[in-house]
Amino acid sequence: MSQDHTAAPAERGWLIFHLAGQPYAAPLKQVSEVVRDGDITPVPGAACDLLGIRQLRGRIVPVLDGCRRLGLPVDEGDGSRRRIVVLSHQGHLVGLRVDAVGDLLDVSGETLAAPAGRTSREDDPVVAVAPCPGGFVALLDVRRLCRLPEGLEAAA
Repeated sequence: MSQDHTAAPAERGWLIFHLAGQPYAAPLKQVSEVVRDGDITPVPGAACDLLGIRQLRGRIVPVLDGCRRLGLPVDEGDGSRRRIVVLSHQGHLVGLRVDAVGDLLDVSGETLAAPAGRTSREDDPVVAVAPCPGGFVALLDVRRLCRLPEGLEAAA
């Protein structure tokens, strides 16, 4: 029996972060921590959105560039607000470099909507949009965002 490990639309707590001036959010229960950007070791031959790996409390954590992963323009300007949001899915950690970390968002199921004008793809990390101050925020599925396979076993 297959389990769906996507972010449930009824998920209430979300961490907002910004990529290319746009707000995105990940389920708060899948945010392990937020760390300063830096000390990333490049991996030769890696995908263009994989910045490299970094050590975090004795674990090797791959770090994705959030803008590149979502096909957004990369701003190499002032990086003083740039952070790495460490996401967790079934014991696996993946870092996501973001331009800035925002507030927490509490959403209810009735305020969510499917992304308008988009065809649904199995690998699309955007699962819904929700209203937030100043507009809308795209809610992300961590497993899809980090390209982790379904039915993934916990890391040893």
